[in-house]
Amino acid sequence: MILYDNPLATADDLAGFRLEGDGAVSFPLGRLRLESTRSADEGQDANVVLWCPETFPADIVVEWDFWPIHEPGLCILFFHAAGRNGEDLFDLAPRTGPYEQYHHGDLDTYHVSYFRRRWPGERAFHTCNLRKSHGFHLVAQGADPLPSVADAQGPYRLRLSVRSGLITFAINDLVSFEWYDEQPLTGGKLGLRQMAPLIGEYANLRVSRA
Repeated sequence: MILYDNPLATADDLAGFRLEGDGAVSFPLGRLRLESTRSADEGQDANVVLWCPETFPADIVVEWDFWPIHEPGLCILFFHAAGRNGEDLFDLAPRTGPYEQYHHGDLDTYHVSYFRRRWPGERAFHTCNLRKSHGFHLVAQGADPLPSVADAQGPYRLRLSVRSGLITFAINDLVSFEWYDEQPLTGGKLGLRQMAPLIGEYANLRVSRA
């Protein structure tokens, strides 16, 4: 059962979305392009998060198309994001992009990082990481098959599934990792995060009931 289906093809498709940090969205190729408007030299202050306005249940499958356009940088999908006391994410104190606000702020969330190319060590050995917050708990890690920008063609179909606490992440149907959470989060919002100066493009965001 499809809960949400968004082509991310025009500005109208971002109605209700919330951008945190100083970023820009555009659609030069009929798909969402996301980038920071600040210099990467500004560190965490240059990073951005774009939140989907919908709130989703615990057991879902999230799928989206991804194209890496410019590196270095890093991409993250936040999911099941909500206030630590059950508040809607948009009712919490404003956030502006620095990572600490998301892993040690007033929210709980999972986040999977992929296309990790910000630092030399990440570019030398490509992995996808799953963390659970509040806190900065690395709970799973797996291989990242995405090529660097010079060799990327895309689109790459990314799929995240959460079913009764079992979290699975795959790229083009190749499973990167699975992890079972004995105390799973109960649902919330989705957000796309980028570390500057990365530029990424996204399309065909679909959320189904798992």
